[in-house]
Amino acid sequence: MRNANEYYKNNRYQLAVDEYNKLIDDGYTGVSLFYNLGNSYYRLGQVGYAILYYEKALTISPNDEDVLHNLELVKQHLKDKVDTLPPFFIFNLWEGLLAFFSVTGWTFLVYIFFILFLITIVLYFFSKSISQQRAAVFSAIGIFIVLFLTILLLAVKMNKEFNIKYGIVVNKSVLVKSAPDQTSNDEFQVHEGLKVKVEDNVDDWLKIRLEDGKIGWVSKQSVGII
Repeated sequence: MRNANEYYKNNRYQLAVDEYNKLIDDGYTGVSLFYNLGNSYYRLGQVGYAILYYEKALTISPNDEDVLHNLELVKQHLKDKVDTLPPFFIFNLWEGLLAFFSVTGWTFLVYIFFILFLITIVLYFFSKSISQQRAAVFSAIGIFIVLFLTILLLAVKMNKEFNIKYGIVVNKSVLVKSAPDQTSNDEFQVHEGLKVKVEDNVDDWLKIRLEDGKIGWVSKQSVGII
């Protein structure tokens, strides 16, 4: 990591990218690693890879201000503008709540509220008066509701992270095909940096869906999985 950071400080971005990727190949992950790699790719003008690694950093730390800032900065260079209907405000609130913590963070919260719930039950049995028992019961009910909500959020977050895959187009320009076959019809074109939902894969092909509902097939090499 130190060598890679030195290369980056000295504006030797390709060498920095090579060093950061070696660390990833060795099994290292982390917000700083992905963030620095995204910055290096951005300096090299590779917008797709820059966005890919900022998005990877956000899967670990969804509210990292530096990553969010640079991601928004890089998105200004995107060629593709996908028109979508504005989501209902409740969905925005739900997605915002989900993004507040990573899977690890939500799991940690579940443990905390579960322990608090157990503590209120113990307090109920050791209460010396009716008023103390009543306070313990109301506390237990309140904590149980929060615990249930936290478990629900954790389940949804895990489902999105482990069962729903997203990717970033990393090639400058990609023709999306109607089928996983080079000879199939061209459906539309996408450009580097666009975020897509990955719904299926066949051999060296990925089935992608855009936010506006368009679907098609692209080669695996043209999309980096987040």
